[in-house]
Amino acid sequence: MSTPLNHLSPLSVRERSACMCRHGFACSSFAAGHALHLIQARIASATPAEWTDAIVEHADAMSGDLIVRTLDGTAHALWNGAGAPLEAPAGTPIALHVRYGVLAVGRTQFNVAVS
Repeated sequence: MSTPLNHLSPLSVRERSACMCRHGFACSSFAAGHALHLIQARIASATPAEWTDAIVEHADAMSGDLIVRTLDGTAHALWNGAGAPLEAPAGTPIALHVRYGVLAVGRTQFNVAVS
């Protein structure tokens, strides 16, 4: 007699999963604001005209929230759970790719949720 297989629907799996960054570990999700996916990084680098320079106005390492202002004066509220506020405190010059949600601090890139 064989053991019956437990088939879980994708919905129940998604409901049970939680990103490891909520528990102090490395991000295990590629959702906006979590780990940067290789394809996301490559597609952002393939569209260099869409990068814009900005300055960090506010960075809260506890909540992951950042507010950046582009050189034309536009403010963007961002969220990142992978440490971007620690790497980019207030006053740090950054580059932002709004279309693909990528924040670059020097050579380090982060996936950000843009609102």
